[in-house]
Amino acid sequence: MNPSVFVQRIQALRTAMRGRKLDACVALSSDPHLSEYLPEHWQARQWLSGFGGSAGTLVVTADFAGLWTDSRYWEQADSDLAGTGIQTMRAGAPDVPGPAQWLADHLAKGARVNIDGQVLAVQAHRQWQTALSDKGISLVIDADVIADIWEERPALPQGTVFEHLPPFACRGRAENLAAVRAAMQDHKAAWHWLSSLDDIAWLFNLRGNDVSYNPVFLSHALIGKDTASLFVAPGKIPDALCAALAEDGVSVEPYDQAAGALACLPEGQSLLVDPARTTVGTLAAAAFADNIEAINPSQLLKSRKNAAEADNVRRSMEQDGAALCEFFAWFEAAQGKERITEITVDEKITAARARRPHFITPSFGTIAAYNANGAMPHYHATEESHAVIEGDGLLLIDSGGQYLGGTTDITRVVPVGTPSVEQKRDYTAVLKGMIALSQAVFPRGTMSPLLDTIARMPIWQTGSDYGHGTGHGVGYFMNVHEGPQSIAYRAVVNPNMAMEPGMITSNEPGLYRPGRWGIRIENLVLAVPAVETEFGEFLKFETLTLCPIDTRCIELSLLTEGERAWLNQYHSEVRARLLPLVEGQAKDWLLERTGAV
Repeated sequence: MNPSVFVQRIQALRTAMRGRKLDACVALSSDPHLSEYLPEHWQARQWLSGFGGSAGTLVVTADFAGLWTDSRYWEQADSDLAGTGIQTMRAGAPDVPGPAQWLADHLAKGARVNIDGQVLAVQAHRQWQTALSDKGISLVIDADVIADIWEERPALPQGTVFEHLPPFACRGRAENLAAVRAAMQDHKAAWHWLSSLDDIAWLFNLRGNDVSYNPVFLSHALIGKDTASLFVAPGKIPDALCAALAEDGVSVEPYDQAAGALACLPEGQSLLVDPARTTVGTLAAAAFADNIEAINPSQLLKSRKNAAEADNVRRSMEQDGAALCEFFAWFEAAQGKERITEITVDEKITAARARRPHFITPSFGTIAAYNANGAMPHYHATEESHAVIEGDGLLLIDSGGQYLGGTTDITRVVPVGTPSVEQKRDYTAVLKGMIALSQAVFPRGTMSPLLDTIARMPIWQTGSDYGHGTGHGVGYFMNVHEGPQSIAYRAVVNPNMAMEPGMITSNEPGLYRPGRWGIRIENLVLAVPAVETEFGEFLKFETLTLCPIDTRCIELSLLTEGERAWLNQYHSEVRARLLPLVEGQAKDWLLERTGAV
C-alpha cells in the first residue's frame, strides 16, 4: 500500500487525540483475548502503520510516531515503514528504551496516554501504570480512540465451531472441567474466568477457524463449582453441539453478554484470573469480585501431553515428514528446469501437506526465505516482494501443519547450487547447537529458560549469536506457540516454566547474517523420563520431527564423533518410519538424504 495512506491515518489519529485531549496513543498487537494472531477487526496497529509483523507496539504523539519491535522484525519494519514517517524502534537494543519508558522520558507531567483497556493485559497495565505514574502521566484505558477514525473496520469473524472428537481428542470434556475445578479448589476460588482462546478450546474439546493458523474461536468462559458458561456469538455453534455441551453442564451464552456475567458475580466471591491472559478492560466488569491471580490451570494441564496425545503426534509427524519428502524431491528435481520463487515454495509445501490424512491447515504462515531474506527470522514473501530461487545460496523454509492429531513446526535449510565455506561453517555451528539440546539430560522441574545456553554454546564459540529464543511450547491441534515453557535465556523466569514430562517444545537455534543469509534448524521435541537416581528424576528429549537434515551444508570436520553418531541415528529412524509412506521420486530422495556421514 502507498505509504501516504499511513501518513494520512496517523494525521487523522492525531486529530482524534486532540479532540479527546490525549497527548499520546498506543496501539498494541493485541485483542480482548490476547491472541498472537489477530482477526482483522483488531489489527489496529497494522492498519495504522502498515507494519505486518506479528509483534510490535505503535506509539503516536503530536510530533512523533515510533514502532517498537524485536530483532526478528527489525529489517522488515525498516522496509514496511519506509515513507510513513514512523520510526523503527529496535526493542531490545541497549540504547532503545521501552515504549512506556520513552513516553515517560518525553511527555510532560500531567500528560494523558491512551491504550484501549479491552486489549491491554492486567499484568501489562500495571507495568505501564508504574512507568508513567512515577512521572505524573495518566493512563486512559476506557477509550478506543483508533475506533474514532477506523470507518471501514472489518467485522468480527463468524466461523463455525466444531468438536474435536476421539480418537484424536484423548481427554473428555468432563475430565478437563474436573481438572480445572480441582485447581480452582486448590486456589480457594469460587469462579474462574477465561478469555484466552486456546485455553477455552482445549477445555471444552472444541475447535474453530476465527484466527489464522490457530484452530480457535472467539469466546470467553466462566467456570463455577458446578456450572460452566461459554460465551460465543449466536449461530457459531450448531444446535446438536450445543445439546452435547449442555449434557456436560456447559451453557452457551451470547458473546456480548460476557461482561454482564462478570458484573453479576456475587459480591466478595473469589474469581481466579490469569493477569497475563485477561485484559484490564474485561476484568473491570467484575468490580465486586475478590480476584485471585494465578496462571490459568488449563495452561499447565494442556502443556503436558498424555501418552495417547503423544502417540497421535508421532503419527502426525510421520505424515508431515512424508509430505516434506514429496516437496523436497520435487524441489531438487525442478531446480534449473522450472522458475521457482519463495511463493512457489509456500504453495508446493502446503499442497503436499494437504494431500496427507487429517491435515486441516498450516500452523503458521510459511517462511520461505532465500539468501538475504533468510537473515530476517520472520520474513514472509509477498506477491509484491519475493525472491527467485536461482544461482548459489541457502534457502530457509520454516513451515508447519495443523493435523487432527497434532501440530507440527519444522525448519530446514537447503543449498541451492554450491554453498560457500562460510555458509557451511555457520550451518554446522547451528546444527551442533540443535544436536546439543537434543541430547540434553536435566532434572525434572528445571526452569526451561536455563536450557537455552546448551544450544547456544556451539554458536557462541564462533563469536556469533541469535536474537530469538531457542524453543517455544507447541499445542496439540492447537496454537503452534503455547506456554508456559520457553527455552529463552532472556525470558523472565517464573515457577510455571518448569519442564515436565509430556511438554512439546521446539528446538531451533539459528545464525543470521543481515544482507547475506540466515540459518535455522528446527525439530520439535518431547520431554520424557530419562532416569531416576538418588539425585532425583531426570528428563531427556525425544525428537518428534521426522525429516532429513541436509548434509550437503555440513562441514563434517567440525562435527564430533558423538554428533555424527546422533545425526546418523536420527536419519536411520527418519528413513525407517517414513519409507512406508512414500514412493517413487519421494522415496528415492528420502533414501539419498538419509545416508550416513
